[in-house]
Amino acid sequence: MKSVDRKAGRVRRHARIRKAITGTAERPRLCVMVSNKNIYAQLVDDEKSATLATVSSLGKSGVGRKNVDGAKAIGQRLGELAKQLGVQAVVFDRGGYLYHGRVKAIAEAVREAGIKF
Repeated sequence: MKSVDRKAGRVRRHARIRKAITGTAERPRLCVMVSNKNIYAQLVDDEKSATLATVSSLGKSGVGRKNVDGAKAIGQRLGELAKQLGVQAVVFDRGGYLYHGRVKAIAEAVREAGIKF
């Protein structure tokens, strides 16, 4: 039952984080979801309940790799999309995950693309 407890803990942490974080049109929320099989990142305007951009390791926009290198590629691609949308800064939502590994790689790649947190 460890996996159930770990997932419940992550969900609790994410709920606690989301109480304080909201995205706007000028400063959208950059939310990250990491599973064992794929990596997802998206920019969300919570005021309009709209997704502005999304990048993942699958599908047409997919980068393909699911490791730290793939996470860097996802972060770079999301940074490019944010620049095209005119976004200068974002609020980072790590989704209850530790700021380590793939989550950290996405954040650093978006920063390198010129987006401020």
